Amino acid sequence: MPGTRKLGKTTAQRKAMLRQQVTDLLANGRMETTVTRAKEVKPLAEKMITLGKKNTLASRRAALAFITKEDVVTKIFSELAPKYAERNGGYTRIVRVGARRGDAAEMAIIELV
Repeated sequence: MPGTRKLGKTTAQRKAMLRQQVTDLLANGRMETTVTRAKEVKPLAEKMITLGKKNTLASRRAALAFITKEDVVTKIFSELAPKYAERNGGYTRIVRVGARRGDAAEMAIIELV
C-alpha cells in the first residue's frame, strides 16, 4: 500500500520531499534515489500522469495542487499524457544500482518508461 513508509521524517517533511521528488522525476525523466523512496514516489508520479490523461480543468488543478512547478504541469498535459495515451499504467521503472558509498543505503534509478 503506497504511503505507509515514514522514511524517518515527520508527515509535513515527508509530503514536501515526495512532492519535490515527483516534480523532479517528471521534469527530468529519471532520478537516482534510495529504493524505499523510489517505491514511494512511483505511485504518486503515475497518479500525476493519469491526471494528465484525463485533461480536464479539475485534473489540471489537482496536479497543480501537488506539483511544485507550473511548467512541469504543462509538460505533463502537453507531452507526457499524449505519449502514454494508449498505456494503462506502468509509466515508471525502478532499477536497482547498488549500495551508496557513504552509508551503504541501497540506491535505485526511477525513470519514465
